Amino acid sequence: MAQYFEPSTDTDANFANSVSGQTNSYFLPSIYSRKVLNFFRKSSVVEAITNTDYAGEISAYGDSVKIIKEPVISVSDYTRNTDTTETRLTDQEINLVVDSAKAFKFIVDDIETNMSHVNFKEVATSSAAYALRDSYDAAVIANMFSGVSTSSPDHVLGADAAAATQTMGQHQGGSNSIDLTGSDGTGADPLDVMAFMAKLLDEQNVPEEGRWFVAPPAWYEQLSQSGSKLMSVDFNAGQGSIRNGLVSSGKLRGFDMYKSNNIAAPSTAGGKVLAGHISSTATAQTIISTETLRDPTSFGDIVRGLHVYGSKVLRPEALVSAFFTVD
Repeated sequence: MAQYFEPSTDTDANFANSVSGQTNSYFLPSIYSRKVLNFFRKSSVVEAITNTDYAGEISAYGDSVKIIKEPVISVSDYTRNTDTTETRLTDQEINLVVDSAKAFKFIVDDIETNMSHVNFKEVATSSAAYALRDSYDAAVIANMFSGVSTSSPDHVLGADAAAATQTMGQHQGGSNSIDLTGSDGTGADPLDVMAFMAKLLDEQNVPEEGRWFVAPPAWYEQLSQSGSKLMSVDFNAGQGSIRNGLVSSGKLRGFDMYKSNNIAAPSTAGGKVLAGHISSTATAQTIISTETLRDPTSFGDIVRGLHVYGSKVLRPEALVSAFFTVD
């Protein structure tokens, strides 16, 4: 039986150079770069939780951006007819270096170009963007975990350990992970842990607007357990709620909530979470090069691109991390 393939009617759906030698404008480097970056930014957690104001200042691997840290102004009492005490400002420069690079490369056969009913441009664009996102998010989130303040203030709750305790006050500088409420019915409620993390940010005068919370699926599973406060209709409506495993658009304990599989699993503890403020970390990323060329060994087109990025923790005190274990 003959198999019928319906050609796409979208003129942009034909990839690069077909057998007839016609060029598809979709794979012009500048257009394709924008397409990938649009998909990337819509799906990246890191793009939502960091300061991305400096992205437009980079154009190549090895570029650096000089960031001036906001000065601290002192306030003093004033007595009439007396001199006031001045604060002498000094600028503190922080360098954000674009020191990471990732590449993608794929081949589109001419048969798919001309015969497939699948919109390959969207498939290829989203696939490249998601692959870049996973690599980028994993690297930057790991850098943010490493940048959490560990003394004055200590914002690391618990440790990468199987032994667990549920008392919040024991976790700063402690050697155990946080015992979350599990099947045994004991342990700390995830909401209480989040409230404790929010309190630590409050103590450092971190603004409430712009706070976020990132956790792996295991954390959200505990939030959606039948005994969770979020499953109660009486729970504060302004805090949001969970029904059927879905997190509402509202904030929880003052945090915008994000779920990510790009948090590296601890060696021993069950998982780890990160909370903070958008000002805590600066990032800059872009696709600096994309190109298409004919594959010399087959009838198809090679599409490849180079993505560069860098990140810098600016305010360690505006981050809080926690290790947890579920019994």
